[in-house]
Amino acid sequence: MSCQLQGFYQTNFIYRSLHDIMSGLFPCNLSIILAGLMFAFLLVNILLASTAIMTWGERRLLGRFQTRIGPNRWGPFGLLQPIADLVKLLFKENLIPTGADKFLFIIAPIIIMVPVIMVMGVIPLAPGVAMTNLNVGILYILAITSVSSLGIFIAGWASNNRFAIFGAVRGVAVLISYEVPVVISLLGIVVVTGSMSLLDIVEAQALPFIMVQPMALLVFFIGSSAEMNRTPFDIAEAESEIIAGYHIEFSGIKFAVIQAAEYGAMIVTSIIIAVVFLGGWSGPLPLTLGWLWLIMKVLVVIFVFTWVRATFPRLRIDQIMAFCWKGLLPMSLINLFAVVIETFILKGSGNSLSLIDLWIMCVINTIIAVITVIVLNKLVSTKIDPAMSKSQLFSSRKLSVRN
Repeated sequence: MSCQLQGFYQTNFIYRSLHDIMSGLFPCNLSIILAGLMFAFLLVNILLASTAIMTWGERRLLGRFQTRIGPNRWGPFGLLQPIADLVKLLFKENLIPTGADKFLFIIAPIIIMVPVIMVMGVIPLAPGVAMTNLNVGILYILAITSVSSLGIFIAGWASNNRFAIFGAVRGVAVLISYEVPVVISLLGIVVVTGSMSLLDIVEAQALPFIMVQPMALLVFFIGSSAEMNRTPFDIAEAESEIIAGYHIEFSGIKFAVIQAAEYGAMIVTSIIIAVVFLGGWSGPLPLTLGWLWLIMKVLVVIFVFTWVRATFPRLRIDQIMAFCWKGLLPMSLINLFAVVIETFILKGSGNSLSLIDLWIMCVINTIIAVITVIVLNKLVSTKIDPAMSKSQLFSSRKLSVRN
């Protein structure tokens, strides 16, 4: 029995191919369900395989940044190191601390991992390559990723460990705080495109939004880095203070799931940046190779994430919170205010912005971004007077310690 797909699923190349195979073997309704399950299975395994490769790639890249070798024993160039790590974790004893909440302790890694997988379902990787095209894709991503804070807090609370609780509270505080400027930065994209659909956002980028809204990209990149506990915002896992933080008691496969969730979150975030700000699959390559162009953009974003991790030292918790509320939040509000005014004036009675309009916004928003960063740097940062002598500097520090 054959079935005809309708709407978005008719143009979805992978889903249509899987459905054509299933429809020749099973009834119509069952073939639709099986095709969806196979597509989801394929997507999840691609993400997990990418996460394994990412662990190797980041360690090798960090080794180059820090004049080290990195993993190089298992396989050529250490390519089999992720497999060796996985086998080791699978055979490690799976311990549950005395006094821990066993049920919450077991499901915490799952709660942390599931949002990463669910977000992939609405991200278009190429024309006709996505699980679905939600008209509220941006809202869906923001809603699903906020569940991670619940998983982190459950992991710390269920461990019955003070260091784990400290790390969980820090992680949740950072997640809640940085979610505000991240959401506001994406609102500017929604205002320009007039849609929350990721597919519409890609198609609206006649000029990549990295040029149209550079400050929104800066806020989103920094805020996402903080939400993922990436250096210099990895205060939830500050090994010099609270050892491993909220996942200190997790071992074996539970620890592997948490690590996979962290690296998977970086891959998903890089894909979102490439889709929302870098034009997705749009580029010099033909549409049939759009997925390859998107992968190249994602690799560039991952490289920048790793570069930041290898360069900047960890910030204190008070510095992280101050940077959010005194730095990123004003930047996101200024960007949104400017974009709303520009869109209102340039769009007028039309339904979309022309390429000329986008270039005008590019010039104006670049100037606003430079001025905003310079002014906020002067207002927020605290600097030592260069004219202060060493003895005065020492005495001032000694006085502050006494107080």
